[in-house]
Amino acid sequence: MTPEILLVFGILVVVIVVLVTEVMPLEVLSMLVLGVLAITGLVTPTEALAGFSNPAVVTIWAVFILSGGLTRTGIANIIGRNMLKLSGTGDARMIMLIMVIAGGLSAFMNNVAVAALMLPVVMDIARKTGKSPSILLMPLAYGSLLGGLTTMIGTPPNILVSEALRTHGLTPFGLFDFSPVGLIVMVVGMLFITFVGTRFLPKHPPFEPERKGEKQVISQYRIQERLFRIHIPKQSALAGHTLASSHLGSRLGLNVIAINRGRKISLAPNSTDTILPDDELIVEGRLDRIQEMNNWGQLLSESVVPEENALLGFGMQVAEVRLSDDSPWLGKSLSELGFRNQYGLNVLEILRLGRQINMNVKSRKLIDGDVLVLHGPMASIKQLAETDGIMPPVVLNAEEVKEKYEKEKKIRLFSIPDTSRLLGMTVTESCLGDALDVQILEVIRKDGSAVVPASDLVFEPGDRLVVAGMSDLVGVLLMQGLEAVFDKDQAVVEDTSILQSDTVGFVEVILSPHSVLVGQTLQEIRFREKFGLNVLAFLRKGKVIRTGLRDLQIQLGDALLLYGQWKKLAVLGREPDFVVLTEKMQEVAREEKAKTALTIMAIVLLPVIFGWVPIYIAVVIGAAFMVLTNCLTMEEAYLYIEWKAVFLIAGMLPLGVALDKTGAALMVAEKVITILGPLGPYGVLFGLLSITFMGTSIIPTAALVVLMVPIALQTSAGLGISPYPLMMGIAMAASSSFTSPISHPANVLVMGPGGYKFMDYVKVGLPLTLVILALLMVIIPIFWPLVG
Repeated sequence: MTPEILLVFGILVVVIVVLVTEVMPLEVLSMLVLGVLAITGLVTPTEALAGFSNPAVVTIWAVFILSGGLTRTGIANIIGRNMLKLSGTGDARMIMLIMVIAGGLSAFMNNVAVAALMLPVVMDIARKTGKSPSILLMPLAYGSLLGGLTTMIGTPPNILVSEALRTHGLTPFGLFDFSPVGLIVMVVGMLFITFVGTRFLPKHPPFEPERKGEKQVISQYRIQERLFRIHIPKQSALAGHTLASSHLGSRLGLNVIAINRGRKISLAPNSTDTILPDDELIVEGRLDRIQEMNNWGQLLSESVVPEENALLGFGMQVAEVRLSDDSPWLGKSLSELGFRNQYGLNVLEILRLGRQINMNVKSRKLIDGDVLVLHGPMASIKQLAETDGIMPPVVLNAEEVKEKYEKEKKIRLFSIPDTSRLLGMTVTESCLGDALDVQILEVIRKDGSAVVPASDLVFEPGDRLVVAGMSDLVGVLLMQGLEAVFDKDQAVVEDTSILQSDTVGFVEVILSPHSVLVGQTLQEIRFREKFGLNVLAFLRKGKVIRTGLRDLQIQLGDALLLYGQWKKLAVLGREPDFVVLTEKMQEVAREEKAKTALTIMAIVLLPVIFGWVPIYIAVVIGAAFMVLTNCLTMEEAYLYIEWKAVFLIAGMLPLGVALDKTGAALMVAEKVITILGPLGPYGVLFGLLSITFMGTSIIPTAALVVLMVPIALQTSAGLGISPYPLMMGIAMAASSSFTSPISHPANVLVMGPGGYKFMDYVKVGLPLTLVILALLMVIIPIFWPLVG
């Protein structure tokens, strides 16, 4: 084994680990790979960059634009509009029709775009026919994947294997060379899902046809369990404040979805609407949180702590400590570390990249270079200094503390009266500071000693609390207690129909597959401020999440329940980052351009079929005409290109070249021949198919094909068998991504709306994969003989 082979194998191992764990963006990985390959001399600089001009990559991004043109002109909408007329109400017929339409579209469109486009149509059909979305949505995703097998432009793996054949001096696959095998696999796969696979799908409650769609959504998310009424007394601290300045949403996690004032009810009020005495608020949230917060009303506000004692009184100090690049705290939050309990110190804020983070400090993941601003006894600070992974603490003097931190801290002193129900409770049991971003800095005992409160500290008679983080109305609420803000007799809202009208309602949305918001929180994207809509709940992997939504990172596959005015929901439907799961809220398609888009597609395909023009030239010209004829704008064209896939393929292609040039692919092929050769050509085909099927569950399909192609070509040459059946098998297996939600974006897309869990994909996808594996072993040698 040469040093070059060892090096390329080392790079390959790192690549596979990153692909599986996704510890960095795949686009970044691809750029690093081509850079490292060029620097190490495994490929020339020209070969390293050749992936971006590779005909396969050009074909892929141009097909994305063609697919975008068909999407924006409403081809799927037109078909879906007539779907219900043909499907009837029978489950099998409906499921088969959904898959056939999705599969037919995916033969010439990006299958992720097809799934996203058909999703609102299928959800509307489920509502109108009283079907559960869980029965229809996974077949939709799988139908789009199966349809992509039938043509060369149906899926990137087909394009890649065809181009690989051309690069190695062999006749590439034609546009419809995949059709004989792909059509048989598609038909058998659809029949299996319709009559067998659906038996393994979760049986969520079906929609009831006689009920409005909005009521169905409310029932699915169980919102009625968290709707209640609160009355605003005349002397309430909330009176006169707007909803935004009341902090009911940002601090207490309560969504005000209606204001009942006299005999008039205002639905989906704006954040600028003012709360008046005697208003009745209809609120969504945790009723028990209000009772927990009433514990603040058990405290007596003594005074504002004198400035000189705000942070440095009672023997306390403030210090800054920087995390080193090898700190074991990196990637963890203060809550996960149990920081205050373990070290007896408060973290006032985090200094990160020149900015101060003082909101949600406990839940922030720590990163390299963070500076923690600590508050507590000097002895605890010195003890922390002995911990590995942190730089020596810098203790601040009184002037530095006052200049840097005291100006921003609203600090008050509270005492616990002898009649308070807090006596005998622990800090955890009291929930003080849980709902509001308020911090108990220290508890001053009756004897004058002060301690930083651990979670198990028990409140005693005579205790005083030094509390930081109060501002404007929040401080008033803490002093008055919420019992003085709301009336005690909160009533549950049983009839949710009063919350819907011709102008206001509920709707379900998911992230678009083209969204750039993955991994961001609602607070970071300022969702409420931007769209004027309330997010009431998330549906993630079959589980409803209704608490802590502002700080929850949005994932692809999440479904969000929104409440607001229809006109604002319609604006959201035109946002490229979201897909609204009802067709009437979608951006109006350019259906007048549908015939133009279909004509362009036909003109692109005909010269390719007859061999007059290479496919990569034809699709580029077709993509240009999609824009020139206003089927879609240039901005939309950029949006429909899956840049992650383009960069990943372009960056991984040089790795395939390196595997070939260094002899690493030949070495692997020799191992394959040694192990599988005695079993004959069929054994080799079975082995390569099995490896590809297993790999597609954890590795992006395009990257998997790039890695498998040189091995397959070397294996076929070593055994003297035809490369075509092996390449056809790899393309089919790589595109059959059924066994997990993460194996293909189309699977993730339907996960939230369908209420699926990870194992639901395994239950249906694994047997389907085994059926397709057996089928490919039979039909590939018929159309593409292994020998001869």
